[in-house]
Amino acid sequence: MASHRDYYEVLGVSQTASADELKRAYRNLAKKLHPDVNKDPDAGEKFREVQNAYDVLSDDRKRSLYDQYGAEGLNGPEGFPGGFDMGSNLFNDLFGALYEQQTGGGRRSRASAGVRGDDLREDIELTLEEVALGVEKTIRYRCMETCEVCQGSGAQAGTSAEVCPQCRGEGQVAFSERMGPFQFTRTQPCPRCRGNGKVIASPCATCTGNGRVRKTREIKRKIPTGVETGQRMQVPGAGDAGMRGGPPGDLYLVFYVKDHPNFERQGNNLYSKVGVSFATAALGGSVQAPLINGETEQLTIPEGTQSGKVFKVPGAGIPDLNGRGKGDLYIELQVEVPTKLTPEQRELLKQFALSLGEKPSEKKGVLERLFGN
Repeated sequence: MASHRDYYEVLGVSQTASADELKRAYRNLAKKLHPDVNKDPDAGEKFREVQNAYDVLSDDRKRSLYDQYGAEGLNGPEGFPGGFDMGSNLFNDLFGALYEQQTGGGRRSRASAGVRGDDLREDIELTLEEVALGVEKTIRYRCMETCEVCQGSGAQAGTSAEVCPQCRGEGQVAFSERMGPFQFTRTQPCPRCRGNGKVIASPCATCTGNGRVRKTREIKRKIPTGVETGQRMQVPGAGDAGMRGGPPGDLYLVFYVKDHPNFERQGNNLYSKVGVSFATAALGGSVQAPLINGETEQLTIPEGTQSGKVFKVPGAGIPDLNGRGKGDLYIELQVEVPTKLTPEQRELLKQFALSLGEKPSEKKGVLERLFGN
């Protein structure tokens, strides 16, 4: 007897696999390796190997013989030649699934049925202000629309499409192929009418028989607040027009939010930095911080505030996309050191440094020494 791989190894299961586990493994492998689906040259041989392994292991008596004596134990009086039972329910289930996989589920509808139009995508660029406050965008894009001249029929005025003589209006033709001792019937789109089921002798001059023409469409849509980069919005029916009376596809708006020079977004929260003078930070005071809506928030600066201190402005962030309130704004204070001083200012700072017991430099770069920068 010719050598063979272990049947359990072929199916990728353990020797204690249950009947259900065997069945699942066989169905998955058969779907992948069947020659109608897998075009690899050795797919047919692997498919038959999987069939043979399952035929043995799915039969309790044959599996017992195989476990005790190996493949040789199947050649005796209790054995059987490899193959599969055409009457088994699993076989019917398997090829039913394969047929549905190829045709999109169930029996294929007649070619006269309408074909849904394609979905389209448009990328929409937004500023952070638009995300926070909301905006209505005018979107211009190219799409296929039903030809107004022939009303989508594709035929010249006064004429109509005729039933395809090759497929007789079915849009598909059947052919048979043999695999070993078995013969299978498959279908494919009709080469003459390209699956339409009809042929047009006198095509419409405007759409050249397609039934659709490409045009520029313009729509307006309100963009919800709180969207993020990569999120999308569906506009039903705004895609390509369908064919033969089929429904239109949808348009998907995919958002891209530009970086902001002053605000950084993390979720629904915003982060920014605001400068404050050394004198205000030391003595206390206030500073105006910009908000994303164009307004400002007055921050009270306590005496002795250090650079890096963070102030929180509740509700000044980005609105939640699902309507759950707004995020917050976090403002980091940055103490600014002046780069140019008048003689009077320089003298005052010198006296201040001396009062702290420091010895400021007389050079122009005194501020670098004084403040450690």
